[in-house]
Amino acid sequence: MDVGFIGIGRMGTAMARNLLKAGHRVRAWDISPSARDRIRNDGAEVASSAADAFRGDAVISMLPNDDAMRETFLDSDILAKAGASIHLNMATASIDCTKELADAHRARGVSYVAATVYGRPEMAAERNLNILAAGDPAAIERVQPLFDAMGRKTWRLGDVPTNSSVAKIAGNLMVACIIEAMGEAAALARAYKMSPADVLNAVVGSIFDVPVYRIYAGLISSGKFEPPGFDLRLGLKDAKLALAAGEEVNVPLPFASVLRDNYLDALAHGDGHKDWSAITRVAARRAALE
Repeated sequence: MDVGFIGIGRMGTAMARNLLKAGHRVRAWDISPSARDRIRNDGAEVASSAADAFRGDAVISMLPNDDAMRETFLDSDILAKAGASIHLNMATASIDCTKELADAHRARGVSYVAATVYGRPEMAAERNLNILAAGDPAAIERVQPLFDAMGRKTWRLGDVPTNSSVAKIAGNLMVACIIEAMGEAAALARAYKMSPADVLNAVVGSIFDVPVYRIYAGLISSGKFEPPGFDLRLGLKDAKLALAAGEEVNVPLPFASVLRDNYLDALAHGDGHKDWSAITRVAARRAALE
């Protein structure tokens, strides 16, 4: 397929590379010149603008936040001139932003599929993403070969795009809670002069032996939070997205409130450029272990 790709950061680059490996033609755009050079070296065409990438059989976007999505797709005439008939937004957006994007695409006759993903850049590189697709079933069926090139499994969540956003926000909240719990457990281990690795490996190996626990147990035990797979600032963004989503439908999310405050604590201590698992340093500092 002929695919545009807007937003080629760490995740986007890995995903675009897998599209190229599967034989798809990729026309990519990013505001970063180094990102454009990198993807050109991988064999992709470099678009002259986001609008230039928005043509072909479909376009994929992987932008960092609501502001970037609104600026690209709502505050410009890109949809009025869209050459692509299907837009796959694979980034995490708020519920409100997802609604706005879906409405704007519908008004312009462009199919909008929210297709958020579970996975970090290294998982994207291994084509091991889980894709949460919601939107027009016919459009999803048409682009399934693209999902197959980028992910391990596609979960079809109905024809309402916000379903994908809800599932992704809920999933990220659960992962953030897991990281916080392991950080507190690691602090407890350290206070008793035990190695966090010994405790976390025993617990994960015997009770929670699944990838997400193994990945973060390793990061927390080693204390190696750079380079980040998922920026701590994005963790704060996701905590805020969860709180906003809950407030919209009167669902209290007390753990999300705790996470938001802990991310702010981490940012205040200069950890914003690190992996979001660096939030575990908050528990250590409060216990006077750092």
